[in-house]
Amino acid sequence: MPIATVNPANGETLKRYDALGEEDIERRLATADTTFRTYRTTSFAERARLLRRAADLLDEDTEDVARVMTTEMGKPVKQARAEAAKCAKAMRWYADHAEVLLTDVEPSDADVKDSGASRVLVRYRPLGPVLAVMPWNFPLWQVIRFAAPALMAGNVGLLKHASNVPQTALYLEDLFRRAGFPEGCFQTLLVGSRAIEDILRDPRVKAATLTGSEPAGRAVASVAGDEVKKTVLELGGSDPYIVLPSADIGKAAETAVTARVQNTGQSCIAAKRFIVHADVYDAFTERFVAGMRALRTGDPLDEDTDVGPLSSEQGREDLEELVDEAVESGATVLCGAERPDGPGWFYPPTVLADITPEMRIHREEAFGPVATLYRVADLDEAIAIANDTPFGLSSNVWTRDADEVDRFVRDLDTGAVYVNGMTASHPAFPFGGVKRSGYGRELSGHGIREFCNITTVWHGA
Repeated sequence: MPIATVNPANGETLKRYDALGEEDIERRLATADTTFRTYRTTSFAERARLLRRAADLLDEDTEDVARVMTTEMGKPVKQARAEAAKCAKAMRWYADHAEVLLTDVEPSDADVKDSGASRVLVRYRPLGPVLAVMPWNFPLWQVIRFAAPALMAGNVGLLKHASNVPQTALYLEDLFRRAGFPEGCFQTLLVGSRAIEDILRDPRVKAATLTGSEPAGRAVASVAGDEVKKTVLELGGSDPYIVLPSADIGKAAETAVTARVQNTGQSCIAAKRFIVHADVYDAFTERFVAGMRALRTGDPLDEDTDVGPLSSEQGREDLEELVDEAVESGATVLCGAERPDGPGWFYPPTVLADITPEMRIHREEAFGPVATLYRVADLDEAIAIANDTPFGLSSNVWTRDADEVDRFVRDLDTGAVYVNGMTASHPAFPFGGVKRSGYGRELSGHGIREFCNITTVWHGA
């Protein structure tokens, strides 16, 4: 796809950019390599000072960058502001905690003695330039949750952002430059997807992280594996949202609406499959459908808009195809499912019931404001349906029964279990999935250590 800003609210192309040529890419790789040699020796205090300055600048820029994100990928502007604030928070969190998270670890005295050493320690050292291949749906947050820990660990970043958010990508490079990071610490590469392989194979690039689709993850992991380079992948999700009789049904239904349509439903961790016990199915469904119908869809720059357009025409077509196939196969439409007239790539909040395993939407990720409903007889059936997916990113469980919570935590094949609340990422907690949702973890101490050389230092007696 071309590197361009195309407003999804009306389909208008606002800006186009030329892809970098080979000489430009080589110059940026050389700069990253040179900068890393010195940046890796800077103190945690200096890195933290720079990262806090970047957070302050982002706070100052919030209104402008929020409008850019909304114009490029269509998220409601109030959600774009919240995304910018979340990024600033994460930068400050890593500025405050990175040194402790990467403090040398000393094994027990008994193990040191048993090894014949006088002292042993484990040290976390940076790897070098890391390539980040990032998606459009959270164009600031996805990048910052990589960049903040990577920079605090002493690495440098190379960003290949989605081609439909070039202005946001360039803003990020400029943000770190204005904050005072040395030239080459964080660079945006305006390139198409075909350039990724050559960049990743370059020996100066030491690792890669990707957030995006399963095919994109497979492609990057394949190249990295061939080069024996570390990768972290955060791919798709089809998160279950399970409601059992002991739950607060009103709160569960109200939260379910937000959990499904956050970012216009274009979120890997959005709840997508709503699995409800038969005893409370009707009560939950009535409230949930009413909440979905009440959402306001429209201009994402309007402060009152809840649901904006999908990011692209192709995205809407893919979602519509999943819905149409399900309806043709017997799914019941409880609301939505009709493309509105007019410009822009809008699709209404939609709820489908009577889903069967034969339908594509049962196994494929619906990336938009479409919810599927399942009626189950007991906890065992709920777990079986929840796990009947190739994905395993997160999950949402609503129950006041401690034994049921323990069963879900034990048996759900996901990277997270959120009890009586909706999934959300936080800098202090590890984030990532299992199965085809990827591997590795972002955020927290686990995330900052993903791109470190974990080095054993052994001293003889």
